[in-house]
Amino acid sequence: MNTEALFNVWLDNAKDDSDLISELESIKGNESEIYERFYRELGFGTAGLRGVLGAGTNRMNVYTVRRATQGLANFLNQKYDHPSVAISHDSRIKADLFAREAARVLAANGIKVFISTELQPTPVVSYAVRELKTDAGIMVTASHNPAKYNGYKCYGNDGCQMTDVSANAVFEEIKNVDYFNGDIKLISFDEGLENGLIEWISDSLYESYLDNVQAQSVNPGICQNSGLKVVYTPLNGAGNKLVRKVLARIGVENIVIVPEQENPDGNFTTCPYPNPEIKEALALGLDLCEKEQADLLLATDPDSDRVGIAVKTKDGYRLMSGNETGIMLINYILSNKKNNGTLPANPVAVKTIVTSKLVEKICDKYGCELKNVLTGFKYIGEQILLLEQKKEENRYIFGFEESYGYLAGTYVRDKDAVVASMLICEMAAYYRQQGKSLDEVMNSIYEEYGYYINQTESFEFEGSAGMQKMADIMSSLRNSHPTKIAGYQVTNIADYLNSYSKSLENGKEETIDLPKSNVLSYSLEGGGAAIVRPSGTEPKIKVYITAVGKTNDEAASAADKMVKSMVSILGI
Repeated sequence: MNTEALFNVWLDNAKDDSDLISELESIKGNESEIYERFYRELGFGTAGLRGVLGAGTNRMNVYTVRRATQGLANFLNQKYDHPSVAISHDSRIKADLFAREAARVLAANGIKVFISTELQPTPVVSYAVRELKTDAGIMVTASHNPAKYNGYKCYGNDGCQMTDVSANAVFEEIKNVDYFNGDIKLISFDEGLENGLIEWISDSLYESYLDNVQAQSVNPGICQNSGLKVVYTPLNGAGNKLVRKVLARIGVENIVIVPEQENPDGNFTTCPYPNPEIKEALALGLDLCEKEQADLLLATDPDSDRVGIAVKTKDGYRLMSGNETGIMLINYILSNKKNNGTLPANPVAVKTIVTSKLVEKICDKYGCELKNVLTGFKYIGEQILLLEQKKEENRYIFGFEESYGYLAGTYVRDKDAVVASMLICEMAAYYRQQGKSLDEVMNSIYEEYGYYINQTESFEFEGSAGMQKMADIMSSLRNSHPTKIAGYQVTNIADYLNSYSKSLENGKEETIDLPKSNVLSYSLEGGGAAIVRPSGTEPKIKVYITAVGKTNDEAASAADKMVKSMVSILGI
């Protein structure tokens, strides 16, 4: 069916949402606008659904949500007897509506639903799946995307985001579901509550979640009477209540909230791109830090699975990268657990392949095994599961990715800004008692191990033409690998899609024992690296640069040259 015919089907049938009716009426006769909404269907993968809000098969709306949920219901009913699902949402536009629509479909298919009464952080869904022993979980969120996006993450019964195998099986079921011909089962939300197929999640679950978060403390009581002053912004998202509760539990008394970003607001009017990786999103928090002379700025993203920080220096405030925060945390955890006598035998840490190589040196110092996995926190969660299956989960110390996602503990299987916020404050209080700022701590780590500059560049490709452009870039790069980047010789090429690694120094090839992924990695003389991958959740190609130097200036200069060289190589 062509896009015009699809448009007419939707115009005749999409009557459950007045916003969609108005949008469809407004684009009548506009071929390009119709095409963008109907040229494809939203894909369903390990990250579930994600797309721009609006009418059409290529948009997030009640119909795409219902259809995906019907596919999920078919999958669950085939796989389990009497399946159940945990559902929550963040502050995104229509997130609460989409959560309830998913519950209506699941209940109509005889599937028990546990749903939160209000918005909650993403890691709470992972926890609820494990605590309530459900067979799946749904979190309605588009993470840190702009306000025009929403999404739908799915979790397996282990609390990890759905595996490739399960996601593909669900997608096959989804493709067999028609939007409008009666394939989708539906009951009213109230009916689901009355017949017991829909049940509100008890507040006791959130308290037990916080108990597990607090149990990850490395130095309990260190924050009490520490004098630590924190500015916190939930960026109008889901972290506000639980982050503040856990900080109160550990004794962080002096917390100032950014007032404009305290309450839920899916329009994100004060930060159009609500991503703690971006300085502009933290502008109000930084202003408040200057006014309050706080030690630390904490910023959690809308679904509170990522956290960014800024720390006080002699000259103002320094934004820490995701790599730097993770490096400080793993150094703090390993060094203190060793000193406290709480470091387990054969400890294990996990990071993604695009995360700083400096972690390797810290782990070597403390005798900690470091596992490298593909980008995506589900792969970190998978490593915890493998340890659990061997009854060795106590060996897991910490996992993180450069994109501001961290996890200590095994109570959830996704990144968790609540536990990360707690540990960051605890770490700041610990060093504060020693007369050190986190700025000084990070600099001392660089002095000990060398200066590693990790720089991530994102290049956006919107619309159907953009998707093709991304595919062409990756194909061209595979057909003609660079031999030099910014004058540095490429010493090794790793192609994670074709599962091989090849040394350009001796020609030796090795098999990469990781799932296939559209990633190309180039190791350089001197310890630098460049990694290229299309984002799995956004229309972007990301380039990850690692530059190493004896001084910060030397490493920063090398990083700038490498970025310019990669832009030229990619033809962007």
